[in-house]
Amino acid sequence: MAAENKYVIGVDYGTDSVRSVVLNAMNGEEIAASVFYYPRWKEGKYCNAIANQFRQHPLDYTEGLEATIKACLQKAGAEVAANVKGISVDTTGSTPIAVDATGTPLALVPGLEENPNAMFVLWKDHTATKEAEEINAHATKFPVNYLQFVGGIYSSEWFWAKLLHILREDEAIRKNIHSFVEHCDWIPFVLTGGNDATKLKRGVCSAGHKALWAAEFDGLPPNDFFKSLDPVLDGITAKLFTATYTSAQSVGTISNEWAQKLGLPKDVVIGAGAFDCHMGAVGGQIEPYYLSKVMGTSTCDILVAPINEVKDTLVKGICGQVNGSVIPGMIGMEAGQSAFGDAYAWFKNLISWPINQFVTDEKEKEVITDKIIAALATEAATIELNEKDELALDWMNGRRTPDANQLLKGVIANINLGSDAPRIFKALVEATCFGSKAIVERFIAEGIPVKGIIALGGVAKKSTYVMQVMANVLNMPIRIHSSEQTCANGAAMFAATAAGLYSKVEDAMNAMGQGFEKTYEPQADKVAYYAKRYKMYLDLGNKIEKS
Repeated sequence: MAAENKYVIGVDYGTDSVRSVVLNAMNGEEIAASVFYYPRWKEGKYCNAIANQFRQHPLDYTEGLEATIKACLQKAGAEVAANVKGISVDTTGSTPIAVDATGTPLALVPGLEENPNAMFVLWKDHTATKEAEEINAHATKFPVNYLQFVGGIYSSEWFWAKLLHILREDEAIRKNIHSFVEHCDWIPFVLTGGNDATKLKRGVCSAGHKALWAAEFDGLPPNDFFKSLDPVLDGITAKLFTATYTSAQSVGTISNEWAQKLGLPKDVVIGAGAFDCHMGAVGGQIEPYYLSKVMGTSTCDILVAPINEVKDTLVKGICGQVNGSVIPGMIGMEAGQSAFGDAYAWFKNLISWPINQFVTDEKEKEVITDKIIAALATEAATIELNEKDELALDWMNGRRTPDANQLLKGVIANINLGSDAPRIFKALVEATCFGSKAIVERFIAEGIPVKGIIALGGVAKKSTYVMQVMANVLNMPIRIHSSEQTCANGAAMFAATAAGLYSKVEDAMNAMGQGFEKTYEPQADKVAYYAKRYKMYLDLGNKIEKS
């Protein structure tokens, strides 16, 4: 192994697991990778799906951080470990947690260890729909539109709605909270040995897209905005932050404790954190005006555009547009769907109920259920297309964009006695693709062109059927990125930039990117069918939303 090689670590926190990769910073070669599944989350702790409550314990995150990096370095060897120059992390979001004055999560404070409100409030937790509605109504009372950079609608999936909800609900949290911090900002704080919440550095990605931070406001909205919303928020902004950092910047170096724990040099640079889809877009080699779709349990869609071309354009109904949230010097725009792969998983679990109940052999059960989605896709692809087919809405977990409304529910219509499992699955796939088209159309309608689609993640790489339907629905080519780990790789590219190995993230992206493996082209004979069906999807959605 050449002595001049330098290495970086990218850490990608997903919904179910954390993955770390070690890459050669010179060429992007993957040296090692490791995955850790959150044990407490796997047990279903602190969650109540019926109430849309999804919480995660901080120890799942720190244990996973240590386990995956150690496993990677053990595979990579001592020479690689000695030449690691930087670590950066991405996480799901908005996934914040209440912390005390030392920056310690309240779930780690004696007496609060089993309190769900002391845990990280996962991105898909929708317990704060009431609070989000109140924020939206409250914002109309002010001369400054504090929602202008988040699409004009605040979501229950985001920072302030979640904070307000847990403060109202829980006296123990009110008594012990000092600050509120996103997962992607907390992990770098931990790695640098942080012990003072006032010194916790926040990334512009999480701050701008979820916490209403904007340079135009000189930071967060004023205390009066929050105090007049609810007195429980009085004074909280003073304990949060004003400055923010792009992911190309360093927030410090690794602490002695973590350097020893992981077996790393003491000068390893820790980069500012960001959300998975933003770093994933870089890992997937995003280009201006190409929509980067990270496709997993949900989708997160990212578009970047030069500041001087966007100018004063504000796109309504998306998850925000923030200078530098993806690539410094460009506006990062975020959209997405609250359920994508989750919609397919829900259907698989639904039809697997008899198997789970009556098949006692766990290995046999696993073999059967693992085949279900692939078999449904194969059969659905053979169904002759008919405009009167079963029709669905993809709002199984509410609607993220366009126009956030987490109170909406999924729908399956046009069912008859001939509606079998493959036909229902076909309707669900079409619905998720129609949801993607609604996002593309919103960007275009608001004056932001979409030149093409870059697809990333498990669904994009594994499901030929889903991707071909999406190409037909969008009537656009879809490029599939070669990397299995675009989010972790994107984090590694940012680590290389933060560590000074590259002067800008575009250089890291070009040097370390793995390119594209295939392109799905629209099938001309099916485009008209999907265009008609999309109109039916919109009509059904309008009727349901107004009912």
